[in-house]
Amino acid sequence: MSQNNTASQLVLKGTTTIGVVCKDGVILASDTRVTMGYYVAHKFGKKVYKIDDHMGMTIAGTVADAQRVVDILTANAHLYKINLNRPMPISSAARLVANLLFSARYVPLSTQVLVGGVDETGPHVYNLDPYGSLTEEKSVSTGSGSPVAYGILEDKYREGLTIAEVLPTIAKAVNAAMKRDVASGNNYNIIVIDEFGYKELSEEEKSKLLKAGS
Repeated sequence: MSQNNTASQLVLKGTTTIGVVCKDGVILASDTRVTMGYYVAHKFGKKVYKIDDHMGMTIAGTVADAQRVVDILTANAHLYKINLNRPMPISSAARLVANLLFSARYVPLSTQVLVGGVDETGPHVYNLDPYGSLTEEKSVSTGSGSPVAYGILEDKYREGLTIAEVLPTIAKAVNAAMKRDVASGNNYNIIVIDEFGYKELSEEEKSKLLKAGS
C-alpha cells in the first residue's frame, strides 16, 4: 500500500502537461522545469516526446521511469510499422503502455503519461496513471500544475475547435501553471500533430500565441 501512495505522490511533485483533441489534430504541451524536491535539477528538460510521425507522448513524475516507458513505446511503434507497413493506431499504443504500467503495479513505474496523435480513425488523446488505468480524453492535464491549467482549459476549451483556435488557450494554460506552481517553470514546449505530421512550435510562434491569448 505504501508503494502505491509513493507512486501517486511522485507523479504530483512536478510538471504541467496538457493534451487536447482538436477538429484537425492534437496538441501536446508541457513546461520544461525538472525538480528534485525544492531543487531545480534542470531548467530545460524534455517532457514531450515524438514516438512516430503521427504520435507523441508527455511525461510527468519520475524521469527515469517515464523515459523507460517512452523507449519501449517508441521501439514497439517502429516495429509495428515495419511488420504491418502502417502506423500503429493511437489506441493500440495507449493499450501497450497501460499493459506495461499494470504489469509493474507491485513496484510501480512512478509516471503519468498522455499518449496523443492522429490515425485513420481521427485525433485521440489517452491519459494513463502509474498503475495502467486508461481513459480517452478530449482535454486533459497532468502533474502538479494541472489544477491551474484546468482552470483555463475548462473555461476556454470547446470540442470541435481547430488547432489554430485552441493554441492560444494552451499557451495561456501552461504559462499560468508555470507562474503559480513552483515545480513548473522556466520555459514550455507545444507540439502539434495533424495530417502533416509532428511539429514543435518555435519560440517566436509561442510568444505570438501568448499575445493572442491575452
